[in-house]
Amino acid sequence: MTERSTDTSERRLVSGWHGRFFEDFRVGDVYKHPFGRTVTETDDVWLTNVTMNLNPMHFNEAYASQTEFGERLVNGTVVIALAVGMSVIDVTMNATANLGYDKVKHHAPVYHGDTIFAESEVLETRPSESRNHVGLVTTELRAYNQDGDPVLSLERTAMVLKRESAQPSAATPPGWLEGIGTQPEDVN
Repeated sequence: MTERSTDTSERRLVSGWHGRFFEDFRVGDVYKHPFGRTVTETDDVWLTNVTMNLNPMHFNEAYASQTEFGERLVNGTVVIALAVGMSVIDVTMNATANLGYDKVKHHAPVYHGDTIFAESEVLETRPSESRNHVGLVTTELRAYNQDGDPVLSLERTAMVLKRESAQPSAATPPGWLEGIGTQPEDVN
């Protein structure tokens, strides 16, 4: 039988992952983002319809079956959104803005049921000339399918907070408002 401690003096507020700050990025660093993600038919059809992409290649199986691919393709902007989303935990969790996406290339088609993996390589870092609390970070984002085939690459530039401006803490991690949830005085 397992027992739970009722002694609150053993409790402590522990910091989780706060993401990288501008000072943490080094040119040449590669971050393999956690969690591959399988693209479902629902993901693709829903986002294709929401964005009003009317190319039947994405939502009309009868049409797509007659093309050189023989089946529907996942909308390329779905692949971009998925890969960028996967990179946030490592690259832009502390970004204040994305400044641009450049050199976007779709290297191979993505099909329903493919699992996407992504990694980012730091290409450039520089302090912002107009904002002292951030720096600019440019990365190359690369996405692969379950067979290791490259399916997407792009360069992305973001403004990322400097650590001293963010002042991360266990009580107020990224995305939390001050005073919400367990506070240091609650565990001491």
